[in-house]
Amino acid sequence: MRFKALLCAFAAFSGAALAQEAQENLAGAGVRAKPAYDGSKSEHLDVVPVLNYYRGPLFARTTQGVLEGGARALVAKGLHVGAQLAYEEGRRSSESSFLAGRNVPNVNPSASIGAHAEYDFKVGPAPLNLLARWRRDVNSERGAQLDLRATAGVYESGPLAAAVYAQETWATQSSMRTYYGQPGFQPGGGALFAALGAYAGYDLSEKWELVANVEARRLRGDAAASPLAERRGAYYAVLGIAYRFQAEKR
Repeated sequence: MRFKALLCAFAAFSGAALAQEAQENLAGAGVRAKPAYDGSKSEHLDVVPVLNYYRGPLFARTTQGVLEGGARALVAKGLHVGAQLAYEEGRRSSESSFLAGRNVPNVNPSASIGAHAEYDFKVGPAPLNLLARWRRDVNSERGAQLDLRATAGVYESGPLAAAVYAQETWATQSSMRTYYGQPGFQPGGGALFAALGAYAGYDLSEKWELVANVEARRLRGDAAASPLAERRGAYYAVLGIAYRFQAEKR
């Protein structure tokens, strides 16, 4: 259960989790260092939630890279399918001198609806989680994205546990143009970014856990070729704290 406690505890939009069978819910907050947008040289700090809540078929979480909530069902051993409503962060031009100097408009925060399938299993003692998730913006002009994500627990000793993850995200043409289109450059759909990350959790007490994450993300395809991409690579880092409270077994 120690790995599952860690993987539930890490959240803050850039984490991942094997949350489905965990017997704990978690809530807290973290400080995140991130680029103003993927492709920006400007750095930005913000506060993000740590959330992992399940009750029956309902859930709300930030443990798979986005703030989302919805309903899910167990359809086979270790396999859940469901539908979710997710928060989409958008992009603020004021956080990037590059965008502000070129009068690039904001992409306002929005929401997406979609579906996902999630599979938990083990290879030897190591827990693994695979996620496929489709997210379509409620504004149809902003298109949709597809995430494929894999997480593996790799270390556990005393109060410390660690895991690694990888994600690949694709975008439709409308989604790509929303974030990376410019006059004279109209991208098509396809690969958007690839990410590799590692995170750790440390028990501060029976109820409190310190969580940390580092992620390297690299733009791909037309997003990397966009005039708005000052650089292809970006790094995210999160340090947060989460409070555990009792949840029902599933």
